[in-house]
Amino acid sequence: MANFHFTKETPPDSMFSDFQSLNKFPDELFDQLVQFSFQFLLEPSKSSRLMQQLEKFADSAGVGAGALKNVFKSLVYLPNAALKKSLTGAQLQEDFENLGLSSTKAASASRKFEDNLFLLSRGALSQTLMVNQLVDIEWKFGVTASTSELSKVGNTFLQMKLVINTGSGTKDVFLELTLPQFYSFLHEMERAKNSLEFLG
Repeated sequence: MANFHFTKETPPDSMFSDFQSLNKFPDELFDQLVQFSFQFLLEPSKSSRLMQQLEKFADSAGVGAGALKNVFKSLVYLPNAALKKSLTGAQLQEDFENLGLSSTKAASASRKFEDNLFLLSRGALSQTLMVNQLVDIEWKFGVTASTSELSKVGNTFLQMKLVINTGSGTKDVFLELTLPQFYSFLHEMERAKNSLEFLG
């Protein structure tokens, strides 16, 4: 049995069948569904509008709306779990493939995950900070010394550990950002600080 990065346990059988169903979609429709899943993760407050879009999508694709919603849940769950576990695009692709998604579709979905990683991380962080109090931040810089992808050798990255007070204890949240993503994050934090000082 394959090991999964997003869980220590074997995923439910329904998830395997959901990803088998996704293989039947033409690439263009699959890419559209993946885009919907990232829209949902980036803007959860607009989920009612997205559900309407999914119903239209189901009609145009000739798929039952109920069945599509089940498949969509699995398609949202996996990138969201990857985000929480700080998985790389390659690890996410491996999990997609272990769940039965074709290698072409798995590669396409994981590329979109990597393309949206900064926005997804920022969204997850802002939701975390809205609900919980930030107690502490630890960070460390690193340089990729060895990888199977030659173009990534020498890339600088930043690993962050946020300690969050949830009200019933503390929880650690881990993020990994590239240097450009970190500078963008720093810029957003400076804007937030200026806004707070202005309001204070």
